[in-house]
Amino acid sequence: MIDHLAGAALADDSLSIPLEDDPLQAHFQNGVSPDEIEQVYHLKRAQPMLSAFTALFHGSQDGVLVRLLVLRELASDTGTSSFSRADINNKLAYLTAESLETVLNRLRGHGLLAWDGPGAVYRITPLARNVLSALDTLIALAKPEEENDAEMGFLLSQVAGAQAVGGVTVEQLRHLLGRLVELTEEFRDAIASGSEFRLRTSQAKWHMACDWVEKGSVILRAILQDPNADSATHRAAQAIGRAQSALLNMQGMFSRALNQIERQRVHLGQSGLSTTDVKRWLLAHEDLASLAADAIDRPVVPLFATPAEMIDVAETELLLERVTSTGPKGLPSGQDAPLTVNDNPAMMVELNDWITKLADFANLGNFPEFSESGPKKVALHESLLPASFAVASYRASLLPLLGDAAEASLQGATAELARLPVKFEPTDTMIQLDDPEVAAMSIATLSLNTESPSDE
Repeated sequence: MIDHLAGAALADDSLSIPLEDDPLQAHFQNGVSPDEIEQVYHLKRAQPMLSAFTALFHGSQDGVLVRLLVLRELASDTGTSSFSRADINNKLAYLTAESLETVLNRLRGHGLLAWDGPGAVYRITPLARNVLSALDTLIALAKPEEENDAEMGFLLSQVAGAQAVGGVTVEQLRHLLGRLVELTEEFRDAIASGSEFRLRTSQAKWHMACDWVEKGSVILRAILQDPNADSATHRAAQAIGRAQSALLNMQGMFSRALNQIERQRVHLGQSGLSTTDVKRWLLAHEDLASLAADAIDRPVVPLFATPAEMIDVAETELLLERVTSTGPKGLPSGQDAPLTVNDNPAMMVELNDWITKLADFANLGNFPEFSESGPKKVALHESLLPASFAVASYRASLLPLLGDAAEASLQGATAELARLPVKFEPTDTMIQLDDPEVAAMSIATLSLNTESPSDE
């Protein structure tokens, strides 16, 4: 009974304390206690770790660099577990005594360095090694030219490491899932923009992301097969698997968007240059204004006319005696029209020839490879070759459009190609060819697609 009354008294005392006395309460709405927030509870439990990061990264950029330098130098020495002040002074002799003393006091005050009084030596604490290990992993992966690749690699490395020791958390999986969703939305925005340069940049990033997806699939299978994982972990892993599938399925969207841009490309006469080539050339110049340095000899001088000058010019024109022309006044004699060259792009002619060849291929009466037992598959290189490397590459780039329902619903030559009842089946292996233009080609086959007949 006494304990109950004492507990009630303490509760009353706690309620009597105004919320304004809690410094953290100043960041929350009135009537909301920080202790009611789940994430606040988890962050308060990790206060020693957060204090270690505060000790390292609070202050100017130069101060952060010097603190990390001192801690990394001491932790990299595996020959001894303790350092006397003389050892530290010799190891970090390139720092001034004042800066070194300030850094050591700060690291010692926040539990990153431990001072052994009887031995008069410093020791690296386990907390410091954990912090440095996390930073070293991120620094090793964070290459400037592969920033997004480093993000995926770091997140996957955290999940893989936690899975290896049996401690993967739902939060780690959610971070990875969030990054996959962000990449998918970024790629969809690039496809919707219709910009060729943005598309090609996103496609290169997509290839890097697919490499990490392949590695992450192995980790996800291990998580899903782990009998000790809880239901929340299983749901997060399944969500990551669906996000990876959506990411991998974007290859067809990139191909269709780039093919659409290729069809709409504007060529500058018969020069062979396109607007894309001009834009790429302009982007290669940092200062576009310098291109006009020799184009104008002198600045343009504007001329202004007042009414008085205008009247003088009008009077001169009216009073001027013009000499009438005495030459022939009849119409000029006719001339034959000059010969013109066909401006149709060569690739359009090649596309029509390729559609005709595939249409004959799909016709049972003209296709000798069919027998009574059914259609036989024909190797792709037998259909693409013989041809020059440019023509063979162009034909091969059009093959993914076969059977594409989205493309078949459009108008034009490529839509006619997509409606052909021909099935394209590629593989990942290569075959060596005895051809003067093409040395090797992916093994693929063409066959009649009996499931989706062509549109009439």
